[in-house]
Amino acid sequence: MSKKINLFANLKSDFASGLVVFLVALPLCLGIAMASGAPLFSGIIAGVVGGLVVGYLSQSHISVSGPAAGLTAIILTAITDFGAFDVFLMSVFIAGLIQLGLGFLKAGSISNYFPTNVIEGMLAGIGVIIILKQLPHAFGYDADFEGDQAFVQDNGDNTFSSLFEIFNHIQLGAVIITAISLIILISWDRVPFLKKIKLVPGALIAVVSGIILNEVFIQSGSNLAISKSHLVSLPVPTSLEEFKAIIITPNFSAIANPKVWVTGITIAIVASIETLLCIEAADRMDVQKRYTNTNVELKAQGVGNIISSLLGGLPMTSVVVRSSANNNAGAKSKMSTIIHGSLLLLSVLAIPVLLNKIPLATLATILILVGYKLAKPATFVHFWEKGKYQFIPFVATLIAVVATDLLKGVMLGMIISIIFILRGNLKRAYSFKKEEYVDGDVIHIDLAQEVSFLNKAAIKSTLNAIPENSSVIINAHDTVYIAHDILDLISEFTETRAKEENIKVKLKGFKEAYDLENSPESANHVSLEHYYDVAKRKIIKKESI
Repeated sequence: MSKKINLFANLKSDFASGLVVFLVALPLCLGIAMASGAPLFSGIIAGVVGGLVVGYLSQSHISVSGPAAGLTAIILTAITDFGAFDVFLMSVFIAGLIQLGLGFLKAGSISNYFPTNVIEGMLAGIGVIIILKQLPHAFGYDADFEGDQAFVQDNGDNTFSSLFEIFNHIQLGAVIITAISLIILISWDRVPFLKKIKLVPGALIAVVSGIILNEVFIQSGSNLAISKSHLVSLPVPTSLEEFKAIIITPNFSAIANPKVWVTGITIAIVASIETLLCIEAADRMDVQKRYTNTNVELKAQGVGNIISSLLGGLPMTSVVVRSSANNNAGAKSKMSTIIHGSLLLLSVLAIPVLLNKIPLATLATILILVGYKLAKPATFVHFWEKGKYQFIPFVATLIAVVATDLLKGVMLGMIISIIFILRGNLKRAYSFKKEEYVDGDVIHIDLAQEVSFLNKAAIKSTLNAIPENSSVIINAHDTVYIAHDILDLISEFTETRAKEENIKVKLKGFKEAYDLENSPESANHVSLEHYYDVAKRKIIKKESI
């Protein structure tokens, strides 16, 4: 039985971290909805459901769910093809049902096979993306939407070309606000008496300072004033009818449309994989090293997407950016995620006008610091010291995440890690020794505990390199499994080349001991039958000669 958690045990720190995540999540929810071609409030709805529903049902203490940049291309294409947002919501509903089913089928266990260096590479890659993407916003260049993680942007630029465009669009007012926000955020973590004020996070002080400073610029008529296009842009309903129009329900009559099902399945698969990756990352970040039941997480995400679709919200996943901000702000439990969802709901209902005064430059500063903590130099040094087999997949994942996307980056890192594992196993399949004897070379080939078909090429190469008129001892004392292909290879070697080139072969540790040195024709024939018999059972009993 799972231990019951008191959600209010760490309310002081959880409220502060929830407030920070709320400030980070607000523009991200809006930006992702805008990029997806969906109503802006659909992003907010997904953020609220991700905080309140998924936050409550999930067992993760750090992760935060909401609309994800990785789904924008799928959503935009689907909405364009369907021509109606309510039809797309039916796909989200189906995706939620599939995720719920995956949770009951215990599909979440695949997350246990993600290597640590790949997960850390993914986190560092996202950290680099955050820094590169937020630098333009910090200087007042807001051509790209908040939350975009794609290398190639909708405006034709890419992540690197946007950095050069900064010089053509620098706003001095945004730079001043960024600098002040940066000083506040760094001081809040380092100045002793400020560190004691846990209930008031530095991010809130930075946001309030940014709003006040920009209002001073506006009231004084200064050219430093930041225009509306560089502030948070939350829709403000002016009537009850407009507010009611926010809630859009799925078009259930579209359930017979095959395209709706294809989109639903696609969303379910992509969202589930991203969620599992982010949960692994969140567990890695958790200073208390608590582990999340990923099957429960898939169920929580499924319920969340079902409810989000019924309210007119976007599909969601667990999101690294918000989870990282949550962890860095000192979250102790999932109450922080629930508080962030509550604040999203209350703020859009009560103070949307005030929220629309927040400069994007201030929020960019908060995110840049989050990105730095994900991709800090110490992480690179750590994997460098672990050796090339840990460092190369780490760096490859990082570069691929930045240049492509999260899933492709992780896939590349996984492939490289698997290649390294296979290469290591090939080397460990046997040991090769040569000792000088009076009557010539005696070559020892000691097989490992398991010898699979993957080792065939290496063993074949070794056997081919054995010189004429030599003696070979193949030792299987420690072997418990040997593949049929390897048995065939050894048999063929003893029957053909060994006889032709006067190579004396001795086998040790197999089920029956056959000393083939100067053996008659029948001995080779019997041993071949024996190899086939052993291969069928896939077990070699250890017996000494």
